Amino acid sequence: MTESACLPSPAPAVPTVGVEEEFFLVDPHTRFVIPAGPAVAARASREVGDLVSQEFSLCQVEGRTPPCRSAGELRRELQRVREALVTAARAEGLELCASGTAVLQHPGPAQVADHPRYRAGRVQYRSMMDEFAISALHVHVHLPDRERAVLTANHLRPWLPLLIALSANSPFHRGLDTGYASWRSIIRSRFPCLGPPPYATSWQEHERLAVLIADTEAMLDAAMPFWDLRPNPRLPTLEIRAMDVLQDLDDTVAVAVLLRALVITTASMAERGDCGPAWEGEVLRAACWRAARDGWSGCGFDAMSGLARPVADLAEDLLVFVRPALEEAGDLAEATALFQRLARHGDGAVRQRASAAGTAGPAGVVDHLVLATRRAANRA
Repeated sequence: MTESACLPSPAPAVPTVGVEEEFFLVDPHTRFVIPAGPAVAARASREVGDLVSQEFSLCQVEGRTPPCRSAGELRRELQRVREALVTAARAEGLELCASGTAVLQHPGPAQVADHPRYRAGRVQYRSMMDEFAISALHVHVHLPDRERAVLTANHLRPWLPLLIALSANSPFHRGLDTGYASWRSIIRSRFPCLGPPPYATSWQEHERLAVLIADTEAMLDAAMPFWDLRPNPRLPTLEIRAMDVLQDLDDTVAVAVLLRALVITTASMAERGDCGPAWEGEVLRAACWRAARDGWSGCGFDAMSGLARPVADLAEDLLVFVRPALEEAGDLAEATALFQRLARHGDGAVRQRASAAGTAGPAGVVDHLVLATRRAANRA
């Protein structure tokens, strides 16, 4: 591996972590998504201020936490924001729904919020934006040095397929079972500027690649790439963006602290001059596709060898790899419990399909998701 330039002093041992969650708004009677994002966000902001906002699609809202030190603090903040959004949605006669894609949606293009960046996306990507109503989980880990963040992202790139597999929560789209565990990932993969970031051995190279891609018009703005891993353009964080929004709040907390441990572990490797494994982008995109198709129950990409192995085994490898960082932060039990829940119940896609069994169909899926989202928000 090519060695990096000398990096500044190490980041704090246990950095803060923050989360963004995107949700759909649904009519409790028809179960179709409803374009009421601005009204619900405005109402919820009376309780939690700027921790909520509208999204690209008018049928969505976003909640976010402040930076948190511990899993307990993160859980409390997530619950507080979800509760504000659930309450605001119900005051508007709607329900909040944690799914990566809209289970039921009226025909036609997604209705887009009036924002300069969203309008520019419409012009640049045209009909590709028609189905771009998708809900994600984004995790931010404090890492203010951009040189270190780029090299740390190199180490995280081969773990992206596993993150897609364990968070898969979008098998249904517009009333149909797509056959995929994460259809949200497939919608995103149509775009040339989404997915795994390019490998870069320095922040300067990362910027150069972003400018080149933006010049092709495959990216809106070189200063704001939407790759699955990025040094956030506005915050002193490394942002991980590959995951579907999750139904269960405990799963969200566990994924967040697991990713913090992965960042801690690999950032220390970057500090020692290790630029990370240079897996080709084509290989990673293919592995992400398979993860989106099969989810937790399939085989996935081994971040170390590149071989296909059961996703549950890869998760165990990840747990071993980051165990010291999890133990230092007091998060080992959270991460272990996540994988135990996945082994017992499967991923979100499995649970969605189970709720559609019999005569329930897509309406049953929405009812299940609404109840799961509300239960997480109202948890003591």
